[in-house]
Amino acid sequence: MAGKMAGLLATLKKPSAKYSLIALLAIGFFSGIVFWGGFHTAVEATNTETFCIGCHEMKDNVYAEYKKTIHYSNRTGVRAVCSDCHVPKEWGPKMWRKILATREVYGKITGSIDTPEKFEAKRLILAEREWRRMKANDSLECRNCHSYVSMDTEKQKLRGAKMHKIGQEEKKTCIDCHQGIAHTKPKGMKEEEE
Repeated sequence: MAGKMAGLLATLKKPSAKYSLIALLAIGFFSGIVFWGGFHTAVEATNTETFCIGCHEMKDNVYAEYKKTIHYSNRTGVRAVCSDCHVPKEWGPKMWRKILATREVYGKITGSIDTPEKFEAKRLILAEREWRRMKANDSLECRNCHSYVSMDTEKQKLRGAKMHKIGQEEKKTCIDCHQGIAHTKPKGMKEEEE
């Protein structure tokens, strides 16, 4: 038994001819920290408003619309940027959203929405895709700032208070009613019958 332990200890101390296991673990540990720091920094850089409007497709279309909404400018000075509504905060869902965003990079490279006309032609498809995503995650990004529990319906207009009460009872999610809250609704939408 002592011989096996000595052999294992010898392997741990010198797993290669050149470096000890401790040296290799230390190099791996610090390399991991550097990699993770660089990866995290890059991911967070892609969540900035500057990055999002870095291409004219976003800057000239949806960003111009967003600048006219309450999420851009309001009496309280609280501002939601692109990533607040389009990127989850939790790591797993955030990474999944980043993977799905490669579709947007592909659109940029191929020029599929590089003119206002092309963008308008695809607006409904793009909006419906985003609405499905938000519905699937129970409007998680909206709920980072808004929640039924925190709402003071006494301070809301009568219609809003009524609709929020109904939405809560029917377990609706924000995007069920608030499509077009930060961007122009696409032409050709199928409005639900009331």
